[in-house]
Amino acid sequence: MAFSVNTISFPNFTRINRYPAFATMSNKTSISSGVQLTQGHGNLPKLFLTSPSGSEAEIYLYGGCVTSWKLPTGKDLLFVRPDAVFNKKKPISGGIPHCFPQFGPGSIQQHGFARNMDWTVVDSENVEGDAVVTLELKDDSYSRAMWDFGFHALFKVTLNSKSLSTELKVKNTDSKAFSFTTALHTYFSASVTGASVNGLKGCKTLNKDPDPKNPVEGTEERDVVTFPGFVDCIYLGAPSELQLDNGLGDLISVKNTNWSDAVLWNPHLQMEACYKDFVCVENAQIESVQLEPEQTWTALQHLSIA
Repeated sequence: MAFSVNTISFPNFTRINRYPAFATMSNKTSISSGVQLTQGHGNLPKLFLTSPSGSEAEIYLYGGCVTSWKLPTGKDLLFVRPDAVFNKKKPISGGIPHCFPQFGPGSIQQHGFARNMDWTVVDSENVEGDAVVTLELKDDSYSRAMWDFGFHALFKVTLNSKSLSTELKVKNTDSKAFSFTTALHTYFSASVTGASVNGLKGCKTLNKDPDPKNPVEGTEERDVVTFPGFVDCIYLGAPSELQLDNGLGDLISVKNTNWSDAVLWNPHLQMEACYKDFVCVENAQIESVQLEPEQTWTALQHLSIA
């Protein structure tokens, strides 16, 4: 299949046209060096990224969801739950789902709509051996039925031999201001009994255990935070870097720029089939971001391994 590329009005981006044949594609189609478009579970289109070192990543266009980040050894540092479905009837449960324009419960559906929508590839390149791809999401009738604002989101993913980086940009394309909250709900493969997070001591906390509807305010006093049972806690004013020991022999650096907060989550016995195999360490923006027309908000995440 040949891809034609044509320029559109978004500065510094080229847009790769949508193809109805994506839904029935059986072979990988190269978009740029290290980036291929192929067919995933449920025949959903996904991007397959590779680096010269042998690291890999997968991104489903449905939800703009990164579902895999593998080291050259083949070890996957991300986790997709065994109950995940790939039929567009619900978000993909695992990897790095988007929570936008709402984190958690609120006036619209849980965690917003970005994880329920098809994103589009707008740019793909190879930068010094690193595979780089950019997806976009724009308002449509589905999003406006819940949240009546015009917006343009860009999600840039870069795969390196030892890192996976993302950049999220949200632009207000409406004629009126809007506010939003957001998060990257990252699921890491882990042994929950051995997993721990370093770097949160001193943060203000909103602990949703035991009552998610009435979080308890507090301060984190532990140097190292573990997952002894049900964990659902927001850390306000989190630092720009956390260290995750996944209990499987990996120390993962979770760096960020402009993600103001962090969230730790493990459902424990609420998901008895898989809770032992993952923890969520999420970069988040819990306080509402206010954007005037034409303004843009940008946040970066950098996951790396020693």
